[in-house]
Amino acid sequence: MFKRLWDDVAAIRERDPAAGSNLEVLLCYPGLHAILWHRLSHALWRRGLKLPARFLSNVNRTLTGIEIHPGAQIGARVFIDHGMAVMIGETAVIGDNVTLYQGVTLGGVSLDPGKRHPTIEDDVVVGAGAAVLGPFTVGRGARVGANAVVLREVAPGDTMIGIPAHSAANKRRRPDQCCFQPYGTEPGEAEDPTIRAVDELCKHVDMLHARIETLEAERVQERKRELLAS
Repeated sequence: MFKRLWDDVAAIRERDPAAGSNLEVLLCYPGLHAILWHRLSHALWRRGLKLPARFLSNVNRTLTGIEIHPGAQIGARVFIDHGMAVMIGETAVIGDNVTLYQGVTLGGVSLDPGKRHPTIEDDVVVGAGAAVLGPFTVGRGARVGANAVVLREVAPGDTMIGIPAHSAANKRRRPDQCCFQPYGTEPGEAEDPTIRAVDELCKHVDMLHARIETLEAERVQERKRELLAS
């Protein structure tokens, strides 16, 4: 038990440069507290003590601002950074070395009592405000950019951006590469291809306007010469 706790603390210190000491992490990180409360409530849930498990998860939410259903399965060294308003549903499965930022939702889109929440494989980073909705898998080492809304399977190592989320194919990386990218993407690296396409169209329109103005000026000069010649 204590080894797992220290692994969690070490993972936080590796991924958060603001973590000054082990004691600071133990006392001041609600993401760590939420995971510890969840382990207790999940143990009760697995033993069929569902009402006490739900009660503890509610206490967890009240104390940390992080809502984790006691039925959710969470692996080792999971780091919930900042954490406020994170929601993890009942049938969600989270692997090892996963990082979730504030406002993340691992939710469902169905009233089916079976599997309805996502499976997040090892080494995934889900950026602030992102929503991953449905019973599909986010592959190992994938990244979900801030505020993205993911509604379909994500390939290992892929980067998902936008609403609805789509692959930033040029940002795909191998699953064995470094798993950590703050907020799912590096600053400026995941420009939305739709926005990029619109920008290119705007540039083309500006170029056409400039060309039309040049042609109109040439036509005016040509007309003046014709009048002078006549």
